[in-house]
Amino acid sequence: MANTSQPLHRTALLASGVAVLGLLTACGSESATSSGSPEPATTSRGSAEPSAGPATPGATSPTVGASPSDTVGSASASARTDGRCRTSELRAAVGRVDPGAGQRNFPVVLTNASDRTCTVYGFPGAAFVDAAGKQLGPDPERASGSPETVTLTPGRSAWAGLSFSSPQISGAHMAAPAALLVTPPDEREPLKVPWTAGEVPVGGNASSVSVTALEPGTGP
Repeated sequence: MANTSQPLHRTALLASGVAVLGLLTACGSESATSSGSPEPATTSRGSAEPSAGPATPGATSPTVGASPSDTVGSASASARTDGRCRTSELRAAVGRVDPGAGQRNFPVVLTNASDRTCTVYGFPGAAFVDAAGKQLGPDPERASGSPETVTLTPGRSAWAGLSFSSPQISGAHMAAPAALLVTPPDEREPLKVPWTAGEVPVGGNASSVSVTALEPGTGP
């Protein structure tokens, strides 16, 4: 009896050991799946597919349908079509005299010489000067009237009337200017136009010169 029970006891111990080992293996496998490092997902982090976002940290995706050059172009176009005409963008001229009833009338023309559209509004400044640049006579007076905004596309013009009594009739003191300085509205720098129309009144009771507001065109 002693020899028969010893092999049976060893077999039972071996079976019990195998069962415990199997249980430990099963528990270890379950733990790795639930709490260990997960397998990389091929669609969430882009490890298997390229990322849809920018690759450089801090970079932002461009606006859909607009490239940087389009944005710059839009801003540039806006700057080029807004605002009043600057002195540097204009060309000045004096038209032919239009005499009448003892008056001498001249159209002073401002032409947009730039490549953008701009506006002028109001009265231009005007001053007769001699060859040394010294002003002759007082500043012109502003004639009555309602100014209007004149839009000048490239090459288009606006004009104002410059008028004074004929010196031979008025008896005013006279002088022959070398040039007429024309200052666009709201600007400080004048445009110099050679004056070839003879003497103008520069003093005396009837020496006033008047200028009208700008309006579209090159003259009446």
